[in-house]
Amino acid sequence: MGCVPASAWILSLSVQLSGTIRAVALLEAAKGSLVLLAGIGALTFIHHDAQRFAEQLVGHLHLNPASGYPRVFVDFAEKLTDTRLATLAALAAGYALVRFIEAYGLWRGRRWAEWFAAVSGGIYIPFEIYELTHGIVWLSLGALLVNVIIVGLMINALFRERPAQNKNAV
Repeated sequence: MGCVPASAWILSLSVQLSGTIRAVALLEAAKGSLVLLAGIGALTFIHHDAQRFAEQLVGHLHLNPASGYPRVFVDFAEKLTDTRLATLAALAAGYALVRFIEAYGLWRGRRWAEWFAAVSGGIYIPFEIYELTHGIVWLSLGALLVNVIIVGLMINALFRERPAQNKNAV
């Protein structure tokens, strides 16, 4: 058995990292798609009674409409206007566009996208830690772990050696 040359080892790590970054790109595209679908869903309630729908949904799920989250949900639906729904849909479309651009950049191996992913993932970490100080919620813990992993991957990607790239590439 011989030793593996350093260049082959670095290339192997680069290929593994590239695959991992593409997985993050797919995650970002999925987040964008989910929010875009939610925005489209908000548009379907324009000129419809969102409060009635919320009350029916709470009843269908056999939840107590006077307790905690079901009450907040029904109250929120009561205050929805067509303008608010259109604004929510527009914000969802903007957020989705940002996630799609990030996913494109990560998929194409663009350094700016790695910076953006590291910063945008890192922004949420203090809020997720704060949420966990009020009690362990598995969703918050999962979101924290995913964001810490993504930020770590992006920092690793930003500081790895790269082959020379075409400066004019988009």
